[in-house]
Amino acid sequence: MNIANKLSYNEIHDRLLKIVNNKQVLINEPMLKHTSLKIGGNADFYVVAKDYNQVINIIKFAKDNNIQITVVGNGTNLLVRDNGIRGITLKILTNNIRVSNNEVIVDSGVSLPFLAIKLQKIGLSGLEFASGIPGSIGGAIRMNAGAYGREMKDIIIETTYLDENCEIKKINNKEHEFSYRHSIFSDKPYIILSSKLKLIQDDKNKIKEKMNNIINDRKEKQPVNMPSAGSTFRRGKNFIAAKLIDECGLKGYKIGGASVSTIHSGFVVNNGNATAEDVINLTEYIKKKVKEKFNVNLELEIEIVGE
Repeated sequence: MNIANKLSYNEIHDRLLKIVNNKQVLINEPMLKHTSLKIGGNADFYVVAKDYNQVINIIKFAKDNNIQITVVGNGTNLLVRDNGIRGITLKILTNNIRVSNNEVIVDSGVSLPFLAIKLQKIGLSGLEFASGIPGSIGGAIRMNAGAYGREMKDIIIETTYLDENCEIKKINNKEHEFSYRHSIFSDKPYIILSSKLKLIQDDKNKIKEKMNNIINDRKEKQPVNMPSAGSTFRRGKNFIAAKLIDECGLKGYKIGGASVSTIHSGFVVNNGNATAEDVINLTEYIKKKVKEKFNVNLELEIEIVGE
């Protein structure tokens, strides 16, 4: 296990235990346990950070000792390669939520469905669109997650993050450089710590009804009962990836244990025994067929990490 130039494997483990407790450090941890695709090799060290100080100290430790670090959220938009992830895989599990009038400051580790339910119970509207997206706030901001005509950019006031020098910085909405499934965090090695959201007051029952309609619509139109990483390909300016895949006759097409969903062609699902290689080979095959038929270059929406 070659994961650092300065420290041995045992030294890394001992140093991590000075930052977090032993229950927060898992060694040779299968990443299939931590991704919605249920795929992935082992992480050398899988470390769970529960507050800002732990996040900052782990990042500083990794940088100071030339240890590769991979930051993950809920693993819902992630494909981990079959040989796993070297170095430290940092799971941010911070969970503070602070409400002040119509504004909410929320830690990056909070899950979107959990936050949507909490806001509904106190009569705050604006996050209903994300009630069926099984990711974390940090991941949603990073990729400007959206659904049903709304995106994270519509409710973000500001975000606090850790820059490449481990300094805490803050940016306003415009400085996020939001676009379709993209933000400044997509391109920079910044780590989101928390964000402030702007919401509006509304009737609790109306909010709940809207959320239920969205969740039921997802259940009807998406393979929510199969392991997947959500929508596999990005929507184009003048095309919908799922429609092109459908018209190529690829619905249900399989490579190994991975297949194009029979419910929604925009999803690649794990039939129970898929490898990362199966998923990658299938997405490459889909891209090739769509290019041949429509001269369109599909781009992945899911993120691939590891080796």
